[in-house]
Amino acid sequence: MTEPVPMKLMGNPKQATRSAAEHSLEECFRDEESPLLRYAYALVRRREVAEELVQEAFMRAHQHWGQMEQPRAWLYRAVRNLALNYLRKHRRESIGDEEAGESNDERPDRCTDKLETAAKLRALMSEMSESDQELIRLKYEEELSYAGIAEKLEIGVGNVGYRLHHILKSLGEGLKRVGVEGTE
Repeated sequence: MTEPVPMKLMGNPKQATRSAAEHSLEECFRDEESPLLRYAYALVRRREVAEELVQEAFMRAHQHWGQMEQPRAWLYRAVRNLALNYLRKHRRESIGDEEAGESNDERPDRCTDKLETAAKLRALMSEMSESDQELIRLKYEEELSYAGIAEKLEIGVGNVGYRLHHILKSLGEGLKRVGVEGTE
C-alpha cells in the first residue's frame, strides 16, 4: 500500500522542488545552527549579537539556497563576513570613546586582523573531517591533555600526538595559502 502524497507536493512541479529545497535548508539549520553560533560568538564575543548574525546568515541562505553548491561553507563565510562588518561598524563607533594612550596590541585594526585570521582558521577547520575537528575541539576548547583526549576517543596517546601534529601542520599550510603568514 502506498502512502498518500502530501498536499503541498502535489500539483505544480516547481512547488515540489521548492519544498524539497526548503526541507534541505531545515536540515542544514538543524545541523549547523549550534556550530555557527559558537563560531559567531568566537568572533564577536556577545551571545545576542552572535544569534543575530547566524539568523541573518540563514535568512540570506534561504534567498540563495537553490544557487549554493556548498551550503556549510557558504554559511560560515556569511557569518564571518557579517561578524567582520559588525566589528568594523562598532569599532568606528567606539574609537571616540577610547583613550588615546592604548598600546599597539589593543589597536582596533590589530584586533580586526586577529579576528579575520581566526575566521580564516575556522573556515579551514570546517573543511576538516569530523574526527579531526573533534580532536582540535578537545585539545583547544576543552583543554584536555593528550591522555584525556586518548581516553575520551579511545585511541592511543601517541596517536593523539601524531594526528594533532599533522592536523596543525595542515592548518598552518592552509593559512599560508589564504595569505596568513606569521601568526602569534
